[in-house]
Amino acid sequence: MSEEVTKAEAAAEATVVEDSPTKEAAPKKGKKKLPIILGVVAVVVIAAGAGFWVWHEQPSFCNAICHTPMDPYLPTYEAEVGAAATDKWGNEVANSSSMLACVHRDWGEKMNDEITCMGCHVPTLSEQIGEGMKWVSGSYEVVDNSAFGVVLPEKSLEDLVAARGLTPDEFCLNEGCHNLTRDQLASATDDMKRNPHSAQHGEVACSECHKAHRASVVQCSQCHSDAEIPEGWLSASDAKALANTAA
Repeated sequence: MSEEVTKAEAAAEATVVEDSPTKEAAPKKGKKKLPIILGVVAVVVIAAGAGFWVWHEQPSFCNAICHTPMDPYLPTYEAEVGAAATDKWGNEVANSSSMLACVHRDWGEKMNDEITCMGCHVPTLSEQIGEGMKWVSGSYEVVDNSAFGVVLPEKSLEDLVAARGLTPDEFCLNEGCHNLTRDQLASATDDMKRNPHSAQHGEVACSECHKAHRASVVQCSQCHSDAEIPEGWLSASDAKALANTAA
């Protein structure tokens, strides 16, 4: 047998062996990398989602993302307690202690328990979805005023808690906030000349006097001209005039 024939046979046998189905194919490097890539992507998505959720509860999120006309509200939250400030309508407030937004923020800082917008504004999932749709479509309700620009209409406590099935009292008087009954609240201010929490005129919603993003109001002054007006607060007549101007 010639040397050429022998080489040809050897080459043929090698070809058969290479084509044999029993020979294992070399693993592809791309398949090894795929789980690593998917793992990295998953970690990034989870981290981004967690970061977004934390930001979602910050005032900067409400100001920058959710509500276009929210710019006037953030300063009422960030104001220094006891100092002069500006309300949501752009009016000067002599003492920011009359605005609950900054008072609650300050109290939370002292207690090492951060209180953000979501501490009071706790919309249900359906409300959040609805608000998101309104924001995307630009169909949210606003008041366009030449003096103050575009502002959001003021909501009552009833509006704030309607979807959660709470009463206005439950919003403020609860174990997590002011753990008092109406009677205990009246007793706590019984030393005042005119007790604002007295039940002689029936139950008045807390929000009738206490305002979050503007100066609070002494509603007793509607009838009692000698009612004390704390620094930064408004009399009922001044508050009415201000609301008529800004709405």
